[in-house]
Amino acid sequence: MRPLLSTIEPVLYRFLYNHVISRLDPEKCHNATMNALHLISRVPGLTALIRMFFSGSVATLNSGWVGSQQGLKSLARPVPGYLGLAAGMDKDALAPLQFGAFGFAFVEVGTVTPRPQPGNEKPRLWRILPLRAVRNRMGFNNQGAAQMARRLQQLRSTRQGRSLVLGVNLGKNKTTDLSKAADDYRASALALAKYADYLVINVSSPNTPGLRSLQASAQLREIAEAVKTAAQESAGRAVPVLVKLAPDLEDSQLVELAEMVKEVGLAGVIATNTTIDHDFGEGGLSGPPLKERALQVVRLLRSHLNEEYLIIGCGGIEDVASARQFLEAGADLLEALTAVIYQGPSFAGKINKQLSANLPALPLRNNH
Repeated sequence: MRPLLSTIEPVLYRFLYNHVISRLDPEKCHNATMNALHLISRVPGLTALIRMFFSGSVATLNSGWVGSQQGLKSLARPVPGYLGLAAGMDKDALAPLQFGAFGFAFVEVGTVTPRPQPGNEKPRLWRILPLRAVRNRMGFNNQGAAQMARRLQQLRSTRQGRSLVLGVNLGKNKTTDLSKAADDYRASALALAKYADYLVINVSSPNTPGLRSLQASAQLREIAEAVKTAAQESAGRAVPVLVKLAPDLEDSQLVELAEMVKEVGLAGVIATNTTIDHDFGEGGLSGPPLKERALQVVRLLRSHLNEEYLIIGCGGIEDVASARQFLEAGADLLEALTAVIYQGPSFAGKINKQLSANLPALPLRNNH
């Protein structure tokens, strides 16, 4: 049954996408998808059924993430594959377990801000069909850290929920002055770190005014130290903290930020966020047009961050070949989002299974 589904589902999804989904409003489609997955999460047995058909047999990376002597990166448990879900799909942690059932090895929820906010005015999400890309200017629309904390507490109260490797992506509210940005990241870390396997500082979205200026090393250092301290207080343990960087930074800026990561003791980086280097209008572009620059950033950061530091590659991964390119460039793990929109629910399980079939040939960085 599973082989038959793996053959039929992509063809069926492509037909539906070409003739129905691509003609509908992108944000309405996204919201309908999230509402459907949230409904599935409330029906006993449905998530297990999804896992049976879509997740399949994904080999486990037995050693998990690299652990430094300071314990900055160790998750103390394995990650069941290379490819995870990038932040931006499940902004409010409505269905993280369901995305895991579809074959993602780990799930990153958010971006979440301390207080709820509606985001930017609509329209704010567009498909660029010829490029298999997406442009967005969402503006961190989310229900706030307190609401996410309630959902994650419920998630972690179950055996399946505790088994999910979960990241939480943190941002600042639009109304918070840039000089007080560290307070926002601190507040969300206090509320959510106890439920997270890792936290991500998002200072690279192009859709919140002034946010990218926080990538300046002095400002980012203050935020990073605030998040680390708050996470330890919240969780009673050292929670790995990463920073997500923009692909539009100059190489010299990336090198400076790599040094800051080492000096502050962050676990690593996510490379990269969306790009503003395009001619389609306001907002960040994701998908295949981002891939070459994202690969350059991964290579550059790996040359300045030794094996102790985690690099999650993100940007234009849409098949096993592009996934391998990121791993060979120096990424430890991978994230994707846009390809799910264009390829459907079997995407993640397929990539993780294809990668797991070649584990000995891949540049594993898991040493303990």
